[in-house]
Amino acid sequence: MPSYVSMPSIALPDHVVTTDDICADISEHHGDNPRLGSILRVVRATGVHTRRFTRPLRSPTVAGTATIGERNRVAFADSARLAEEAARAALATAGLTPADVDCVVTSHTTSWAVPGLDVHLTGALGLRPDVRRISMATLGCVGGAQALIRAAREVRADPGSRVLVVAAEAISTIYHHGDTTLESMIYKALFGDSAGACVVTDTPLGPGLRIDDTWEYWLPDSHDRYWGRLDDAGLHFDSTRKAANAAGDVMPALHDWLHAGRTTPTPPRWAAIHPGGPRILDDVARGLDVEPKVLRHSWSSLEENGNLGGVAVLDVLARTHDDPPGDGEEGLLLAFGPGFVAASCRGTWCA
Repeated sequence: MPSYVSMPSIALPDHVVTTDDICADISEHHGDNPRLGSILRVVRATGVHTRRFTRPLRSPTVAGTATIGERNRVAFADSARLAEEAARAALATAGLTPADVDCVVTSHTTSWAVPGLDVHLTGALGLRPDVRRISMATLGCVGGAQALIRAAREVRADPGSRVLVVAAEAISTIYHHGDTTLESMIYKALFGDSAGACVVTDTPLGPGLRIDDTWEYWLPDSHDRYWGRLDDAGLHFDSTRKAANAAGDVMPALHDWLHAGRTTPTPPRWAAIHPGGPRILDDVARGLDVEPKVLRHSWSSLEENGNLGGVAVLDVLARTHDDPPGDGEEGLLLAFGPGFVAASCRGTWCA
């Protein structure tokens, strides 16, 4: 049974932070670093021009010295606020009320909270007390794609269900001046804060993606690509140089899935690819054998909003609605996350 995804709604916070702002802050705090010039060149090469933070760059919970407790409290409160905004807009776009929702699937990684975002949204939105809840809290950048897969499976298991998908992240909480590796400097410039939401059903609520098949994959022995860690300062995001090749490393397995049962496989006509960074987008374009214009919405999302973590593919999918493929064109939604894991929805655009 196919599943239909409504147009995602994206909620962005108020504070616009430019790459010039990030470079100035790095220069101020790391001016004695002998590699400062190289660091700034790599930061500017991320392709990100602006990103949004829930708090000003120089606030205690971003570039300041707030404790882990304060960072965590602020990050969850800000994520929850954005999640509510995105969810209300998504329901309005789909022509639904909170009482119409049968299941809510959430993805949220950048702060610890019990109860989690699913319970918070159930109360804040006024969802039914018997709504089914699926809460995912450690997925990071793959969260939006993984949530769509969970929603599609809910719809197949219980026809007629209306599933609200919500992803929210305040990734600015990982901004620490105590992190001085080249990778950590890149992440200071790469990430942005946001929330995104959409509705998945077994009947279309408007034009958009029809999910025909899904795929999940863990790259064996890949725990040393990307990971998160906690210390007294808060949440940190780390990686090794192996991470640069990770997206390319999963391409053979992705090809096996995409080409299974097809005697003459063809490249996707459109694609919503997680804009994790320039290297990821270049490797995916090469691996899928598609022209650069196929990934134009991913590139524009990266440039304007940075890497939004689990929200990113929802932002790319929303941009696809603004410049949509033709009716019936086959395409692909694909995201990656720490582990190293991949999640994809193969589908058809329905006008």
